[in-house]
Amino acid sequence: METKTFGQTLKNLRRSKGITQRELASAVGVDFSYISKVENNRMPAPAADTIVKICEKLGIPPDKLLAMTRKMPTPVKEAISENPVAQQFLREAQSMTLTDDEWGTLTQQLKKLR
Repeated sequence: METKTFGQTLKNLRRSKGITQRELASAVGVDFSYISKVENNRMPAPAADTIVKICEKLGIPPDKLLAMTRKMPTPVKEAISENPVAQQFLREAQSMTLTDDEWGTLTQQLKKLR
């Protein structure tokens, strides 16, 4: 099974929502030719914050697209980089090599704290 590129995934998601490249570009604040180039793999995936804007327009959570690019939105990156306890937590979780299900369980437990 072939792995889809970021561009192919974006194109499929955009089309499934019935949004044109121009509409998406306008909502995100980029030129439509940029969206075309990304979708056709002539440019690398956009910055994390742009991916978040794209996902907002498409009405989908940004997690999958961010994970595909190994990027984090600026607020998340800043929150982690400025907090030694958050870094310790993530190092511990990483050392445990959690499965996707375990990460999901951890997320649900975290939500119960508030």
